[in-house]
Amino acid sequence: MTHAIEPDDPFGNAGSWSNVPSNFRDGAPALPEPWEARFGPLRRGTVDRLVVVGQIGQSIDGRIATVTGHSKYINGPAGLAHLHRLRALVDAVLIGIGTAVADDPLLTVRRCAGPSPARIVLDPRGRLSPAAKVLTADGLRRLVVTAEGVAPKLPEGVEVVGVPATGGEIAPAAILTALAERGFRRILIEGGAHTVSRFIAAGCLDRLHVMVAPIMLGAGQAGVTLKPISTADQALRAPMQAHLIGEEVLLDCDLTAQRIAIG
Repeated sequence: MTHAIEPDDPFGNAGSWSNVPSNFRDGAPALPEPWEARFGPLRRGTVDRLVVVGQIGQSIDGRIATVTGHSKYINGPAGLAHLHRLRALVDAVLIGIGTAVADDPLLTVRRCAGPSPARIVLDPRGRLSPAAKVLTADGLRRLVVTAEGVAPKLPEGVEVVGVPATGGEIAPAAILTALAERGFRRILIEGGAHTVSRFIAAGCLDRLHVMVAPIMLGAGQAGVTLKPISTADQALRAPMQAHLIGEEVLLDCDLTAQRIAIG
C-alpha cells in the first residue's frame, strides 16, 4: 500500500481541477497531480471497454450509517468533493432503490466543476416515486432498471430498462450489459451498501473507492457485506493505494483481478 499526502486543504483542491473532466475524456497523456493518482486508473478499461467504480463513505469503524439509519453526513467537505469529482468523470451514476427512497438524492455535480452524469436507479419491483429528485427533467438521461415485465409509472422521458430478474434481484453483470448496450462506458455505483456489495461479490467492479472519515459510530450499518468465510486466507485481497485528502483517507482498491468480462 502506498500513500500520497497533499497540502492542507479541507476540500482537497490541490492543483487545478477545472480542466480535468475534459482532459480525462480527451485522452491527454496524464492528468496533473494529484488527479492522475486518484482518477487515472478510471480512464480506460483493462478487462473490457467498461470501467466500473464503486464508492462508499464510511467511519473508521466501517459504518455508513448509525443504528437509526442516519448518514448525513458521515464524510466531510473533502469526502463529498471527491464523490462529486467521481460523478463529473463518469457517464452514469447508479444507485439502488433503497438509497433512492431513503435519501432522495439529486446525483448531480455541485461541489466541483464538471458535467453531471446520467442518473440510474436500480428498481426491480417498480417502487420509485415519479416525484423522486433523481427523475428531475434537466436535460440529462434518466434511467430506471426494472425486472422484465414491470411497468412503473414514471415521468415522460425516463428510460425504462427491463432486465431478467431472479428472486427479485437483477444480476450486476446483466445490469452492466444493458447499460453498455445503451452507450455507457464509465459507470459509478454510488450506493447503497447492498448494491455496492452485490457488485463486488459478482466480480463487477474495477475499483472501489472507500472514503474514511475521522469518526467512529460504534454500531450501525456496515459499508460492505460479503458472503461469510471461515479463515482469513479466504479473504478477498486487492492492491490498494491510500490518499490523505483533508482530514479523510481515500482507499483506492484495485479489483480488476476478480473482474469478469461483460458482454
